[in-house]
Amino acid sequence: MGFFRQIGEYLFLVKRDPNQERTGMMKAMHGMNRLSILIFLVAIIVILVRKFMH
Repeated sequence: MGFFRQIGEYLFLVKRDPNQERTGMMKAMHGMNRLSILIFLVAIIVILVRKFMH
């Protein structure tokens, strides 16, 4: 699976593969990845706002 497709699945932009196995550990890992991507995006926005509003 491609990197950008996986990111799209994390952010609910792309439908996930129905044939892929979904275990409890896999759900937890995907949840943590989603959270880390969202925190990263918020941090980037905060950095840009501070830089251009200062």
